[in-house]
Amino acid sequence: MSIIKSIFSKNDKVNNLESETFNKMIHEDRGVIVLDVRTAQENSKIRIPNSLLIDFYKPNFIDNIEKLDKSKTYLVYCRSGNRSYSACKQMKEMGFEKVFNLVHGIICWNGEVERS
Repeated sequence: MSIIKSIFSKNDKVNNLESETFNKMIHEDRGVIVLDVRTAQENSKIRIPNSLLIDFYKPNFIDNIEKLDKSKTYLVYCRSGNRSYSACKQMKEMGFEKVFNLVHGIICWNGEVERS
């Protein structure tokens, strides 16, 4: 995607959700995929149940994202919302339309968690 197109594209706007709305979407739409873009170490300590881990910092991040079904809805989170925001933006640029960022990350998450 060209720089000019990405600047003016409506498709690159990231949908940020607060914890309550993010949690509501998890429970109301059984087809959503919760995507954790943190490291495996972070994920091993605490995670949203049934989330799919694809580490944003790994060199194969884009390759792993490309394998996902673009027609699905993705709820993306990280620790504080920065990596997940970047991941959502990247996914939008790749043609994913239904991606949502947990705005303040898992540190402000009020829903169910799994701990190791």
